[in-house]
Amino acid sequence: MNFLKGALQRDQMINLGQYKAAVDKRLKMWEQNEFAPRFWNKDPTLWFPTPKPEITDRMGWLGIFEPMHDQLRLMMDLAEQIRNEGVRHILLLGMGGSSLAPEVYRNSFGRNEDYPSLLVLDSTHPDAVASVASRIDLKRTVFLVSSKSGTTTETSSFFYYFWSKVSAISATPGRQFIAITDPGTPLARMAQERNFRKVFEGPPDVGGRYSALTFFGVVPAFLIGVDGHQLLDRGWDMAGVSAGYLCEVENPSLHLGAALGELALAGRDKITFFATPSLEAFPSWIEQLIAESTGKDGKGLVPIVDEAIEEPWVYRQDRFFVQYSLNSEISAELNQKMKAFEDAGHPVFRFSLNNKYDLGQEIFRWEMAVAAAGSVLGIHPFDQPDVQLAKELAKTAMEQKSVKVVKPAESETIMIEHKVVASKALDALIGSARLGDYIALQAYLAPDDDKKAALQEFRLALRDRLKLATTFGWGPRFLHSTGQLHKGGPNAGIFLQIVDEPTNDIPVPETNYTFGTLIQAQALGDFRALKQKGRRVLRINLGPDTFKGLELLFDLMA
Repeated sequence: MNFLKGALQRDQMINLGQYKAAVDKRLKMWEQNEFAPRFWNKDPTLWFPTPKPEITDRMGWLGIFEPMHDQLRLMMDLAEQIRNEGVRHILLLGMGGSSLAPEVYRNSFGRNEDYPSLLVLDSTHPDAVASVASRIDLKRTVFLVSSKSGTTTETSSFFYYFWSKVSAISATPGRQFIAITDPGTPLARMAQERNFRKVFEGPPDVGGRYSALTFFGVVPAFLIGVDGHQLLDRGWDMAGVSAGYLCEVENPSLHLGAALGELALAGRDKITFFATPSLEAFPSWIEQLIAESTGKDGKGLVPIVDEAIEEPWVYRQDRFFVQYSLNSEISAELNQKMKAFEDAGHPVFRFSLNNKYDLGQEIFRWEMAVAAAGSVLGIHPFDQPDVQLAKELAKTAMEQKSVKVVKPAESETIMIEHKVVASKALDALIGSARLGDYIALQAYLAPDDDKKAALQEFRLALRDRLKLATTFGWGPRFLHSTGQLHKGGPNAGIFLQIVDEPTNDIPVPETNYTFGTLIQAQALGDFRALKQKGRRVLRINLGPDTFKGLELLFDLMA
């Protein structure tokens, strides 16, 4: 067992079993090739013999801490102003890298009663938009419009909707809006034109999934009473013990990166996360980082989050396991389960945190590790070439049809009410399963706890029936995270896309479409992108009664 400890308490215990020799060999080779100093010098030849776009100009996260510290007073003062004004809600309008870290901070630290609560809108389903709108007091809400590119369709649509609502009750609507974006984007320009309260312009050399310790993550944290200063300091600590002048084998971030890469090469590519309660949200952020960074060129790691833990015999030899524990809430049961995985020959990683602010160090650890794993796999860790494909096909779907209705061809969708046809189609899909595959449920439904519980039950039924890893994602949210893996990673995914028919649609102001049109187009574009990439995919329409449709879906498994 390899045990690494920095100057502060940061435990990383990795039991690699039979794969330890390969990881040790990789670290030795990296030491001979001066991998660490070259990494910090942003040497693109660590990944490819000749330089490629989006490598050296996407590694600004390595040096983010000092410039972010220079902005601490600005963020703290804004948080105090908003708090003193009696604002009740911070509503973040964003997708992917703009929304995942703030959501992790909210779920991990819990509600601070002295500050506004955070809501995140990252679903274009009209029921989801209406639900969020019904939960806020418009006069006492500040809206964070968050998009690196400043052109994200979902974020723009959310903005137009809430701008219209606030404009109807306020002569100065811009006072309630804050933009977080890159310099010079259309969002930055619009924010100036509409007199937003504040515009935070982030570093353009930091990609969205690497932005958790930039304005995109830290501003929302401050606004809800989380100490962003401590988060940054913990991240800076990890950067210090991962520095380029340290030996690679003693570098905790590179040690993790070598392990991730070598396990993937050995066929252990399903990285499965479990955590104690306060840290249960964190793997969702790691999921995007891994999936969007490594899932390309037919390669990649498949992150498995929120899959209920089972006995070792349930899992095949394509898994390895990661445990996150807060030292104040150690779970004897979880520890025993992880020990059972080790005894069964599965690689196990354990991370122990002194307190929740250690999430800052873990964010940096995984950013550096995943980038380094890309070198092992021979892939580009900072681009996302297949994300754009689904966007383009969604746009085409909207352009080809009426702005009120987007309809797939009959051959593209199975109606759940057609039980015999649906049953045969599902049987054919799961009958295509091979050793090493995984199943992905893609729910283009309005997110809520009841639907999630039902779909999780269906997910676990599939896992137990097929003994395959399973994933679950709300659409279109996952398009900005695991969508890259689905289309660019190994052709090992079995995709079940689940849609419904919203009965109450909502027009998007300042456009010629509705939210219902948008989510239908996004689901159809994603389906066609998967087909174009030769993936195994089935699309099932639950109809207008979503819960009745879910019951019928369960019946198909009987």
